[in-house]
Amino acid sequence: MKPFASPEARMQKLNQIKDGLMALTSIVKELKHETVGINANPAETWDLSLVCEFEDWAGLNVYADHPEHVKVKKIIGEVVDSRACVDSEF
Repeated sequence: MKPFASPEARMQKLNQIKDGLMALTSIVKELKHETVGINANPAETWDLSLVCEFEDWAGLNVYADHPEHVKVKKIIGEVVDSRACVDSEF
């Protein structure tokens, strides 16, 4: 994430993002399972992790374009410095 004025402001934004993402579980029916984690290890690079499970790629696409998800992406976009993404099948 981009720098914040204080650690408290950073954590507040992380919790806002986490809450917004977690709320999608009850809104987007294609989202079968979701885990959002805030990094607790200051020696690591990334601040937040998101693991989602969908039945198929179509479900992922519905989620990605869902208006409520787009709202959360906007909040993230305002503070993100860089990101990494992996889409896998199992």
